[in-house]
Amino acid sequence: MGRAALIEIEVAYALPERQEIVALKVPEGTTADAAVGLSGIEKLFDDIDLPNATLGIFGTVISRPEQHVLREGDRVEIYRPLRMDPKEARLRRARKGTQGSEGTES
Repeated sequence: MGRAALIEIEVAYALPERQEIVALKVPEGTTADAAVGLSGIEKLFDDIDLPNATLGIFGTVISRPEQHVLREGDRVEIYRPLRMDPKEARLRRARKGTQGSEGTES
């Protein structure tokens, strides 16, 4: 048997002030979870909690990264935990936007 063909992928993690994208060549059949481990990106950031991190491919969350097989050109993204529920954030923005507009007629 021959060796598995290699594909080129990237693993990315970003903070507000810094981002890193690690380019890798991995064997076909590599999963998203395995690629993150192979990238060594956790050594570049103190705050990555890989066992609990959410992963995605180009902005789309992967529900089972340990089973998601990567394709040529994929970028695996490691997402930071949300500080606030998005629904709560929208509600707060909406409340802020309506303050001061009461009593105004069109």
